[in-house]
Amino acid sequence: MVAGAVKQRILFRYVLADTWFSAADNLVFIKNTTGKDFIIPLKSIRNVFLAAPSAKTGKSVKLTSLDFDANALQTLWLEEVPFPLLVSRQVFKNENGSEGILCLCTSDLTLSASTLSTLYQKRWSATWDKWAGKIEEYHKSLKSNTSFSKSPTHKIRSQINHLFASVVACIKLEVCRYTTHLNHFAQKAKLYQAALASAFAQLQVPKATVPRATIIT
Repeated sequence: MVAGAVKQRILFRYVLADTWFSAADNLVFIKNTTGKDFIIPLKSIRNVFLAAPSAKTGKSVKLTSLDFDANALQTLWLEEVPFPLLVSRQVFKNENGSEGILCLCTSDLTLSASTLSTLYQKRWSATWDKWAGKIEEYHKSLKSNTSFSKSPTHKIRSQINHLFASVVACIKLEVCRYTTHLNHFAQKAKLYQAALASAFAQLQVPKATVPRATIIT
């Protein structure tokens, strides 16, 4: 995707992704091959170096073992990544009350911690276009509420029709959101509830028409 965007001369400076794409090969490709910078979180169990691994001045340590303030940046190295990274450590509360830690890394050594966090938030909200909505929430709803990735078809044309219908369904959910003030997941739950109520009502019809059997002892 990044190579395609560069080939099409799409103007962008940073690649934003989640931990799934934080492998060393991806980071090196983005920085050295495409000439772009990235902002990607690292897993807390990732091994890091406090100095370049080529210097062999120390052993690697777990990212969780490093304790630095949320507003501070730490320069670290990853194995098989030939350039330093800036890492920001963010601590937040989950909905269930548990504590979560997000370790963002970037190849742009000029960023501050606040700018790093602000840029990464663009994964969730397309602030440059008020009609673009929230990118990640759109992808999540497309997969979870319209079965975008669960096509039962095998032919290419049928698969394309399924993908198109899923996108149309997601757009209709978004239109309904403005009138019902319910998010896509709440709308899906109400549709399921209505369908189950209708099915249950249909099951009651035979019970009302079929006479009960008389038991003779």
